[in-house]
Amino acid sequence: MNANSDIMSAYMDTIIELLNEIKSEPRERLHQVASLLADHIAEDKLVYLYGPGGHSNMNATEVFFRAGGLMHISAILDEGTMISNGALRSMAIERTPGYGTIVIEDNKLGPGDILIIANAYGINTACIDAAVEAKRRGVITIAVTSVGHAEATPKDHIARHPSAQNLYEVCDYYLDSKVKPGDAALQIDGIEPKMGSTSTFANAFLLNSLMMTTAAYLGEKGIEVPVWRSGNAPGGDEWNNRFIQRFKGRVRWL
Repeated sequence: MNANSDIMSAYMDTIIELLNEIKSEPRERLHQVASLLADHIAEDKLVYLYGPGGHSNMNATEVFFRAGGLMHISAILDEGTMISNGALRSMAIERTPGYGTIVIEDNKLGPGDILIIANAYGINTACIDAAVEAKRRGVITIAVTSVGHAEATPKDHIARHPSAQNLYEVCDYYLDSKVKPGDAALQIDGIEPKMGSTSTFANAFLLNSLMMTTAAYLGEKGIEVPVWRSGNAPGGDEWNNRFIQRFKGRVRWL
């Protein structure tokens, strides 16, 4: 595409196509996971969410302490792979064997806990180690990841876990974000690599859909669902303050 092309429209069309692909996936797996989360939250238990890897950290913050988000979501905001501490450092740490194991140990996850691991590519060492360690500890694990991206990545790729396992295969459940290999979507004339990432849109759409479906199951059970309201909207603080003490001290990064 050249500068006179409608790049914005082409990008939007690509994103919409990807979201439609996710929407077209049979819903059984989404409802199975949502029902699992609803039963867990009905017992006033937290759901942990970890996005190991540079931009994957946004997956954890997307539905944590967010307007319209479930208050029972406890994001694991580990500093190791945060880009704010250095992008190259982040990439090196997500490839460091054992790091994901340490994160799970540090957050003291164990039997009876549920952990969502949201990583678009689902191949790096940190996310695989986190999943393996969580399962070893008796945690129920859910992957939000792209099956196609993982399958298209060579088994000997440098970014892979030494075992060459895929996140969607390691976890107990998975939801497929359908992100295409390479993530970026558009070919711009004169620019060799493609541009315009897609994974943030896909993961946000899938995670928020999961949260709302979970809430719907809770609503059907007649259970009050604590949901965050925007503190920047009238009445937001008053609403949220009704629940703060219920979660403060339990949710590590609240």
